This record gives sequence, structure tokens and C-alpha cells, in this order.
Amino acid sequence: MRGSGNTMRDRPVEPKSWPNIAPSGRPFIKMHGLRNHFVIVDGRDVPFHPQTKQVIAMCDTKTGIGAEQLLIVDRPSDEGASQGAYAFMRIVNIDGREAEACGNATRCIGYLLLEESGRDSVLIETLGGILECRRAGEMSVSVNMGKITMDWRVIPLSQHRDTLHLDIAHGPLKSPSVLNIGNPHVVYFVDDLDAIDLAEIAPPIQNDPLFPEQVNVGVAQMIDGQCMRLAVFERPGVLTTACGSGACVATYAARARGLTSSRWMTVEMSAGALNIEINADDTAIMTGPVAFCFQGHFL
Repeated sequence: MRGSGNTMRDRPVEPKSWPNIAPSGRPFIKMHGLRNHFVIVDGRDVPFHPQTKQVIAMCDTKTGIGAEQLLIVDRPSDEGASQGAYAFMRIVNIDGREAEACGNATRCIGYLLLEESGRDSVLIETLGGILECRRAGEMSVSVNMGKITMDWRVIPLSQHRDTLHLDIAHGPLKSPSVLNIGNPHVVYFVDDLDAIDLAEIAPPIQNDPLFPEQVNVGVAQMIDGQCMRLAVFERPGVLTTACGSGACVATYAARARGLTSSRWMTVEMSAGALNIEINADDTAIMTGPVAFCFQGHFL
């Protein structure tokens, strides 16, 4: 029997634009600070509490948006609001665990909130404390990253140790300083940064039992009294192109160890440079660029 001719090809089809073909989802913005990439979601009006598998899917570079961290902007807590915080920033690593601080992330969120509010400065609440962001030029933001400490209990370490010259070594890396600026860092100083395979050497240090919350592993090379090179292997296991909090603690450690007397340091990383200032009260001011990648909807 011959077909009736009433096939899908013969049926009238209402044309659709591509945005109407794809399902809609949660809006996001993707930004980067010195190639440190972030997926940013506004959760102030519609709360967003993704499961770990959703975070992994969003940050996947092949099937998702692609990022090193997911950033969620929430309303400040009652305590934060009483101190003038404009918003709360949640920093979620690619393994679903929340981080206390990230300098590059804070600059990106700071820029968005500065533009949204029209202010010259905003306070952002984080798990690591309340941070002040200020305009520092076109697509550039300064952040007061808070106080740096070398108190072993605050870092934290699992036992009391000398934090200026910590007795933990692996391969060519020896006698680092260990610090906290809202998140924990260990900083090694070397003569030749290019000779260090940080991605290979860092994981055993990062996961040493001495660090119950793991640790960000930095390696620094002093160029002169106001310039250093830096590489950082971040929690939960990423060799990042730039690390704002790492640049702050490396500058502080260089001063504490007598490698420089300057309060100002240009910290050069693989994706570019940050300017760091250490204040008399042990707080650090970080200044650097931000950039937009794209915006869309996560399905």
C-alpha cells in the first residue's frame, strides 16, 4: 500500500529561533581574573544551593561552562548586614567544597557589585570575613583581603610548629612559611621557579596530615626587593594561572623572612601580575584586573 503522503516532511512546521529550541535554565555570568575562571550565579532573589554533581557539571571544561570555581552571590547574613556588607559571596570548588577566600574571585564579584550599586566601594561578606572592594581604574579592582596570620592554630595545623620556617619538605622544596589569609597557604622560596614541577611535587604537601583542611601550595622566586615570580597549586588540586590570596601571603612571607623590606610587591604569575601592599596592621591590599567571558543559561 502506498503511503498517504502525510509525513513529517509534509506537515507545516512553525519556525523556531535557536533560543526557543534550547531549554532555558539558571542565568550565569562567566568572568576571569588573570585567567582564573569563574561561573557566577546570583542567588539573592532565587536561592541556589547546587549539589556536588551540579557543581562538577557546571565547571567541566568539556561538557559544562568550564571554570575553576563556582561563585554564588547571596544576601548578607544579619551579622554581615549590620557591618555594612552589600552581599555574601560563596566560593565553591570543583569538588563541591566551599572555600573561605579567593582574591581573583573577589575582584570579579566586587566589579559586578560596584557596577550594580554605582558605588566606589562595597563590602562583601565571605566565610573568611568581610572584604572591602574599591574601583582602581577601568576593569580593575582593589581588595582589602584582610589580616594575614602565622598562628598555627588559625592556619590551621594539626600540631604546634614553627610557621616561619616549617619543617616540611618534598623534593627540592624545603623550609616554607605557612600562613592564613582566610584560607591556608604554604610558601616555598626557590632560586629558579622554572626548575620546579609544581603539579608533580605539590599534591603530597597539600594532603599532608599536618594540614587538616589541606593547604594551597605556593612557590616564589624573588626577582628584586619589589618583584617576585609565583606559582600556586590550589585546593582541591589545581595548578592555577594566578592566585590573589597566594600573592598576598607570599609578599608577607618575604617580608617576614627578611627577603625584602618593601611594603609593595609586584607579583608576576603565568597569566599576569598583581600589585600587593602590606599594611602596618598585617592586612593586604591586592589590585588587579577583571574580564568578562560570556553570559548564558545553565541547563
